[in-house]
Amino acid sequence: MSSLSTHVLDTAHGRPAAGLAVALDFCDGEGSWTELARRTTNADGRIPSLTAGEAPLEPGIYRLRFETGSYFRSLGVTGFYPEVQILVSLDTSGVHYHIPLLLSPFGFTTYRGS
Repeated sequence: MSSLSTHVLDTAHGRPAAGLAVALDFCDGEGSWTELARRTTNADGRIPSLTAGEAPLEPGIYRLRFETGSYFRSLGVTGFYPEVQILVSLDTSGVHYHIPLLLSPFGFTTYRGS
């Protein structure tokens, strides 16, 4: 069983993206998505576990949806991306996956963290 965390850094403002909503979805293999969890980043821009209190993750295709439009509007900033979606294949049980997002109003970068 795997676990998943994320960390969002607002590179335009040089600080963690606190208060950013993130949803975790699972694909059933036939193209249908089910929302598994919805959390908000803490003051450090982190969600230590998207599955806290939920069943651990099985291997499969997952989607993280970062509500970047709402986040930037709360700062009085107009952004280009209303939502950032990251699809990942979690293929190993028992592994912790960390997926950071580096964010600005007009761009983003992600990678598999540790």
